[in-house]
Amino acid sequence: MTDIYVDGKALQAFTATVFEKVGLPVEDAAIEAKVLVWANLRGVDSHGVQRVAGYVRSVDAGHFNPRPNIRIERETAATLLIEGDNAFGPVVTTFAMKQVIGKAREAGIGWAIIRNTTHQGAMAYYAQMAAKENMVGIASVCNPPNMTPPGARAAGVHNSPIAIVVPGNTQPFITLDMATSVAAFGKIDVAKDKGVSIPDTWALDENGQPTTDPDQVRFLQPAGGYKGYGLALLFECMSSLMVGNPLLTTAILGPGARGGVQNSFIGAIDISAFTDPDAYRENIDQLVIAMKGLPKADGVEELFVPGEPEDRVYQERIKHGIPLPPGTIDKLREVADRFGLEMPK
Repeated sequence: MTDIYVDGKALQAFTATVFEKVGLPVEDAAIEAKVLVWANLRGVDSHGVQRVAGYVRSVDAGHFNPRPNIRIERETAATLLIEGDNAFGPVVTTFAMKQVIGKAREAGIGWAIIRNTTHQGAMAYYAQMAAKENMVGIASVCNPPNMTPPGARAAGVHNSPIAIVVPGNTQPFITLDMATSVAAFGKIDVAKDKGVSIPDTWALDENGQPTTDPDQVRFLQPAGGYKGYGLALLFECMSSLMVGNPLLTTAILGPGARGGVQNSFIGAIDISAFTDPDAYRENIDQLVIAMKGLPKADGVEELFVPGEPEDRVYQERIKHGIPLPPGTIDKLREVADRFGLEMPK
């Protein structure tokens, strides 16, 4: 089955209209659409518009709150505790990153924990917000368990992603954005949309056995075994437990997970608090040159730094459109039909 190419601006406008239809204010709907389509433009389709129909269903189920009371509940010179009130993730996380950037300008560092957010999309979006301000951006999130610790046959941790972005000059950013699993659940969904199998290292079925069938996936497998598991466990300690909102133990020991709920930590570090930002960016450029100039293994044409392949996909898709597989088109048509909208082209 052939992908259908859709213009990024048209897709973003369509997505924003969908979210307005489910009750988001115009400004919030625009933020939500921008973050999702940004992921598609970078080739991170697992966190793009294939999620729109699911978000709409989450509003229907009462898991996502289109009109939240987002508020700062605790604050110091450098830190914030933000209650998300089950807001759409990009809405509250964009708010949080703006707040921590302001903190970092004054204190050298800003750090926020968001309690009770929902799916935030690609975390690198928020870390890049800080990098655009000559800061190091950090963003991570925790969720109820979906990944097995090594040796277990049931989920014990969430495949919590971490994004870290630093600014350069020639290379505008080095952008690390990774799940602590071998592959994100969104990639399982993309495989379903494309009608293809997955590597047997990605996930386990309900019996705890490796599977290549995306429809049989029940649990994700951690990246690097104990390394991915350890990071995921500590991210829960750094977010959920810091705000008295445990997600892993609640799901495992009772009374059970609440649908859609996440906790997140967001950080910004002002480079000028430690060194000259211009010199820092020049050193980043030299680091990129050093990495890309290393001897290449047989058959390797080019070496990349984190985020560089996605940057190239972005330029390609800005020019030629975003390829959407048939399954994703079906999901978008579902919401288009519901709200009487024309499909984006």
